[in-house]
Amino acid sequence: MLKSYLTKSKVHPAPLAVFRIVFGLLMLVALIRFWTNGWIYSLYIEPDFHFKYYGFSWVKGLGNYTYLLYSSCIIAVVGIILGYRYRLSIILFFLLITYSELIDKTTYLNHYYFTSCIAFLLCFLPAAHYFSIDAIQKEKSIDAIPSWMVDGIKLFLCIVYFYAGLAKINSDWLLEAQPLSLWLTSKYDIPLIGEILKYRWVHYAASWSGMLYDVFIPFFLLYPKTRSIAFVFVILFHIMTKIFFPSIGMFPYIMIFGATIFLDVQWHKNQLEFLRKFAAKFSQKFNFLKLKLTTSKANVSFKPKQYILPLFISFFIIQIFLPFRYLTYPGELFWNEQGYRFSWRVMLMEKKGYTTFKIKDSINQKTFYVDNADFLTPFQERQMSFQPDFILEYAHYLANHFEKQGHQNIQVFADSFVALNGRPSERFIDPSTDLNQEIESFKHKKWVLPLKDEIHGL
Repeated sequence: MLKSYLTKSKVHPAPLAVFRIVFGLLMLVALIRFWTNGWIYSLYIEPDFHFKYYGFSWVKGLGNYTYLLYSSCIIAVVGIILGYRYRLSIILFFLLITYSELIDKTTYLNHYYFTSCIAFLLCFLPAAHYFSIDAIQKEKSIDAIPSWMVDGIKLFLCIVYFYAGLAKINSDWLLEAQPLSLWLTSKYDIPLIGEILKYRWVHYAASWSGMLYDVFIPFFLLYPKTRSIAFVFVILFHIMTKIFFPSIGMFPYIMIFGATIFLDVQWHKNQLEFLRKFAAKFSQKFNFLKLKLTTSKANVSFKPKQYILPLFISFFIIQIFLPFRYLTYPGELFWNEQGYRFSWRVMLMEKKGYTTFKIKDSINQKTFYVDNADFLTPFQERQMSFQPDFILEYAHYLANHFEKQGHQNIQVFADSFVALNGRPSERFIDPSTDLNQEIESFKHKKWVLPLKDEIHGL
């Protein structure tokens, strides 16, 4: 049955064409929003120092050329939307947007990682072989593609939702309604519903419904009889998320429009027909959109290259197992964050820290303290203060900086306190550990002191 599905099962390419257009439009809005809010400067140009992902220290900031990087991304996105030189456009977008994310891990967000993953998958899918400029100019329009190509995108969305739901099955989220209790209490100014957000039962209702939604919505979207009502819940859930947490940015819209891939083929055909009529109505320049949206007599089916399916399988194996890498580390995940990123753990922590650094000469014992504001932006300092890998990397940066100034025999010690999900602040880093002697690796960071509490769950 599996072999038959992979080799013989076909589906119309309309859902993939709609997904390409929607993804491109969302990325266009996101890029323009990022630029106009001044984040290119504040996140990439203003900082003198950038925090790097382990193994990617070779990725350098581009200074003012970062504007050129984002300009190129915008051009690539337009090519994706129109399906013009699509393969070049999507590969260029994937490489550039991923590079920008690797410049500084301070900017890490789940939906940035989600964007890179989707762009990677689209590099190998025939998303511009239907309803695109390329399909007309290169006469490559097709009527059928392997079902697993569309189902692959569905599977990825299901993984994101399901793993986000599994991560919420923990004692803080379900038994303490944390961190939602902290966040919702401060939303009293929301019109109509702000007053009721101070009640604990609302916090518990929001926590439990959020977990249940994430765990079960993939199955309801996949099942034809519940798909329509499930999509309504997708819209309502993410609209409410945007209302409660406006700073969450484009994520709700990405998930709403991304979920359209689950709708039936006829719905996608209708959207493309609407788009064709809309475009043709206003300008003859859109004549290329006058495509036949019904299956042609030629019945042209796309034949993928042999390496694509094994590549997809490898991608999904990584996505399925990577989020569980935290099990190889002792201690509390939310505290030490070893294995936290890239695991679809969405909005599970309210974590605040205060970390200062002492520089010491190991020979003459002279010491002085560092003003973090001299080296980091406020955003970088806030993120550094409660994440161990940030603290270690910054300690090495300080050591290198002061060595260049002529200091010798440098030791770096951190005085760090962190509060997690409403708990009292606790000492975070062993103050007797010379961080300049510690080396970043995938090994357990023994110099992170254990949390004086336990969070039960997945």
